[in-house]
Amino acid sequence: MSQQLINHSPDLKKLRDEGYEVEIRSNYLLINNVPYLNSQKDIKYGTLVSELTLKGDITTTPSTHVVSFAGEYPCNKDGSEISQIKHQSINLTIDGGLVANHSFSNKPSSGYRDYYEKMTRYVEIISNPAASVDNSVTAKTFKVIESHDEESVFNYIDTFSSRAGINNISDKLKSYKIGIIGLGGTGSYILDLIAKTPVKEIHLFDGDQFLQHNAFRSPGAPSVEELNKKQKKVDYLKELYSKMHKHIYPHDSYINSSNIDQLLGMDFVFMCFDKGSLKKIIVDKLEQAKIAFIDVGMGIDIVDEALIGIVRTTTSTEKKREHVRDKNRISFSEDDGNDVYSQNIQIADLNALNATLAVIKWKKLCRFYQDRENENHSTYTLNVNMLVNDDQHEA
Repeated sequence: MSQQLINHSPDLKKLRDEGYEVEIRSNYLLINNVPYLNSQKDIKYGTLVSELTLKGDITTTPSTHVVSFAGEYPCNKDGSEISQIKHQSINLTIDGGLVANHSFSNKPSSGYRDYYEKMTRYVEIISNPAASVDNSVTAKTFKVIESHDEESVFNYIDTFSSRAGINNISDKLKSYKIGIIGLGGTGSYILDLIAKTPVKEIHLFDGDQFLQHNAFRSPGAPSVEELNKKQKKVDYLKELYSKMHKHIYPHDSYINSSNIDQLLGMDFVFMCFDKGSLKKIIVDKLEQAKIAFIDVGMGIDIVDEALIGIVRTTTSTEKKREHVRDKNRISFSEDDGNDVYSQNIQIADLNALNATLAVIKWKKLCRFYQDRENENHSTYTLNVNMLVNDDQHEA
């Protein structure tokens, strides 16, 4: 409830987004870890407390300019009390053992229009002497705020979206169940990006182990001990990204004709593997089930002792599917093994680029990003730095 109140109240959300330790307790607004100087000129940290006036489930104009403070009386740089805000010293029990020891009064001529203005003004008055002694001290701690919202897919609050003011746009991604087939280089980077979105579920499909060579083309930096565990890729990545996203489901086997029905519950699928015959089985099933998907791929060669290559992103939705077969945008033949990428797969930057282009396209389909091209096939050519769009559909 408290985080919902903060999310719905622009003044409280602004305090949180700027890094203040905002807490709601027993209808009081708290700012924790506010630095100040005591009478011995030592830097201490206290809690600023304000009444909380609400109108429904959002804040309204503060009913009083007075605040309380849990801590010693804050002092000037010379150790004298900050007398201009002195109101009274009386113990006020807030909740959970927190006791406010002092109250302060600093009233602007027109009062405080909201809690952001009120609380930041008191923080400034109380903390300035401490900051003059040590300019590294601040009430903007950016402490991690855990999410207690049962409906949230995250273990902690997405303050990035709220700081950027795009919560309503991010909400467009909420309903999706995403499948990622193949968790090698590109697939693992797709997971890295998707795990930072509020999608409902993320399903991982791969039967391989996470081994030493995988560490050089995947996001993050696994330890020797983690590599020695020889975990399945899906289990390693599930453990890693579940620290952030609650609903990641590993499937530690390859998709084939016997288990392909696992894909039928997906809303969107990313295909990140090379085996052409398997791609045909999966594409046929996804098209039959009217499930949109993106297939990614790249071809790398050596020319004049340097690498050249093309990164491909192919999209298939109900609006356009025929290009997949008619133009052979996705190869259903077997890889002959001569491609350099199949021999030396430690090209993390191209994996990351391929994943990024795929996720950007998916977000365009979700109307997260504006899409003026409506392309369903794009290629990036490395040595000439050229991105080409093709197979457009009507908007």
